[in-house]
Amino acid sequence: MLGLPKTTEMSKQLPKKAIYSKFQMNTAAKEKIDADISRITIVNEIAPDKVHIPAGERVKNFFVLLVVLKKKDIDEKTIVTLSKLIPQNNLFVLEYGGESKLAVYYTKVMQTEWKPTEEHKIELQGLNLDRVWENIVVAVGTVNIEQGNSLDEQIAVDEKRQKIEMEIVKLEKQARAEKQPKKKYEMVQRMRAYQEKLMLIGKEK
Repeated sequence: MLGLPKTTEMSKQLPKKAIYSKFQMNTAAKEKIDADISRITIVNEIAPDKVHIPAGERVKNFFVLLVVLKKKDIDEKTIVTLSKLIPQNNLFVLEYGGESKLAVYYTKVMQTEWKPTEEHKIELQGLNLDRVWENIVVAVGTVNIEQGNSLDEQIAVDEKRQKIEMEIVKLEKQARAEKQPKKKYEMVQRMRAYQEKLMLIGKEK
């Protein structure tokens, strides 16, 4: 799967009952996972003895999990729960009806777009598994790391930028609908202040 080396392949099904037991889930949480997921299988393990890439300081190995869905939409909280089930880093292949998207949990849930499962490919690039994992996160999350930033710093910058952009869009909508000139003017001024903040993001170092 994903064009990964055959040496990494495995097939270990994870019973949903094991998830329920580990997390002592209530009935509502169990029903949520049951509604979202048909089955979960570990299909690859990326480890130094399987790919001849040394372990990193933080990442010693990671798994690829095939998650067969009962419906195309899956709650991001379910992905977070699955990430905690196995205390290593996990790359999820969320599959439904011959299509899939890749997902990782790295400070937040990141996902690719849907496309036929066989078209998804992952390259193991990096001098150690820390770098390999970071490159996978960058690929899945389409993170554009700006010069001087670490992956964590770039994710934080992108989240800050996204929040400000959402505020600008909201203010634009409110300003268009506002009839009172004074209130409209105030909204436009706030919008300009946000736009200035947006221009400064990433230049604060």
